Amino acid sequence: MARRKPIVIDIFAGCGGLSLGLHNAGWKGLFAIEKNGMAFKTLKYNLIDKRKHFEWPSWLPIENHDIDEVMTNYRKNLKALSGKVDLVAGGPPCQGFSTAGRRIESDKRNHLIHSYIEFVKIVRPRAIFFENVQGFTMGFKKGKRKGEPYSQIVLSGLKKLGYHDVKGMLIDFSEFGIPQRRKRFIIVGMLDGQADRYFELLRNKRTGFLSQKGLRTRAYVGTAISDLEQVYGERPSPDSKGFMSGVYAPPKNNFQRFLRKSYRGKNPDSHRFVNHTEETVKIFKKVLNRADPGKKINVEERAKLGLKKRNTVLLGRHLHSPTLMSIPDDYIHYSEPRILTVREYARIQSFPDWYEFKEAYTTGGKRRAEQVPRYTQIGNAIPPLFGEHTGIVLKELLDGYEA
Repeated sequence: MARRKPIVIDIFAGCGGLSLGLHNAGWKGLFAIEKNGMAFKTLKYNLIDKRKHFEWPSWLPIENHDIDEVMTNYRKNLKALSGKVDLVAGGPPCQGFSTAGRRIESDKRNHLIHSYIEFVKIVRPRAIFFENVQGFTMGFKKGKRKGEPYSQIVLSGLKKLGYHDVKGMLIDFSEFGIPQRRKRFIIVGMLDGQADRYFELLRNKRTGFLSQKGLRTRAYVGTAISDLEQVYGERPSPDSKGFMSGVYAPPKNNFQRFLRKSYRGKNPDSHRFVNHTEETVKIFKKVLNRADPGKKINVEERAKLGLKKRNTVLLGRHLHSPTLMSIPDDYIHYSEPRILTVREYARIQSFPDWYEFKEAYTTGGKRRAEQVPRYTQIGNAIPPLFGEHTGIVLKELLDGYEA
């Protein structure tokens, strides 16, 4: 008799990076909760319509949802799931905690961690997986002192719910085959098990996991995107009038072959080049000739180059990318005077080329607070390759499933 697949609910699911990873690891989604309609459209297209990852319950409409509204409107349905769900996964929006931003404690999104804990309390899964930015482990200033880190609030809250075996640790995804220095605080909790073994197994099994796919534990920017350079040719963008998109060069390594696998298109999706002004191109060419790859350009050098943005980094072909953020113009391509395309962003995050991104490419002004365009969807995501490795380890930790 075949074993059933373990069941996961993905909350704060974004465009589906973690769900995709868990799907590839042999998990079955019950449903996903994502408030933003733009991000949910990408998740729905790829994981509901194409991959049939979710066994969506009839009582919950297949659309974007606010987690608090779901808990209010469908509380009885959620309570009926108690003891039937193996994993609740996901992490609340991180903008209020991020050291790359302004770190505002009053940011209303910070309070979604209490929604996370409440959801776990209702559903009571066998295990939880929680992910957030490094700044989540730092307390906000209270005068001259620092307040309690929100990470400790989550850990304490889960223990009060009976998840006495809870472990939190900072993980750098660049050590797990992802081409960027992306540090995230991860919490694993179990009702019956050894949560600390998750981190042990994650490290001990990473080489074997990646080698089975023909991959290495270290990948770099060029490893991910060198077959997508503009020099290989252009064509009119299929979804943006007045823009040009890139074409494929032959794959140059196993990482590129792995991400191109199962994609039947002749040209990459969402590989639209930005229409930079002549002045911007001229400045970027100076950066290519003078800046040190992988380092933020200092104030004095920015003035000489004519750069206005303070966080500009020239990417290095043989270096890890910095953490990809929601605003793409912080990063300049390692050999071409331009910023990255959405598809290059996706490659660095380990999204396969068959995964298509929906809605606007980018946004600006006041709309940034509400809209989640393609670049932002990818910048907010958990890398699917890491998600798959996580899914395999969690399956091993839960009784009755084979790794």
